Amino acid sequence: MNSRYSEGLKKLSEIDGEAGKKVIDSLQAIAPDLARYVIEFPFGDIYQRPGLDLKTRELATVAALTALGNCQPQLAVHVNGALNVGCRPEEVVEVIIQMSVYAGFPAALNGMFTAKEVFNERGLLTNQEDEDCPEGQESDRS
Repeated sequence: MNSRYSEGLKKLSEIDGEAGKKVIDSLQAIAPDLARYVIEFPFGDIYQRPGLDLKTRELATVAALTALGNCQPQLAVHVNGALNVGCRPEEVVEVIIQMSVYAGFPAALNGMFTAKEVFNERGLLTNQEDEDCPEGQESDRS
């Protein structure tokens, strides 16, 4: 295998772990070339470039996928990736909120609900009642 592929596969595993492998595996039966392209170009070429660390790259990816507004499965993979490379949930949330200005509220809401699902799956949302209350207001559900 060429070095783009092998380096890309290592980077994909570093960032996305099992979720990235599932995406690639799901393409093998129908479009193995697309699976190879996903490994070689973004992860073998772009993610290997100097200039940005992995946290910044993943936050930029979360922003872009949020702005598109219709990429929830890919956004979930990259929210997980952002967390895997050291981003805090609060950073992911702020990036998605920032996208409400440039991509609109529907895209930001879709993105936030996707992030919430990922955070729930990872056990990062522990007090669901308080999550639903606006900042500075107490829940009256007690």
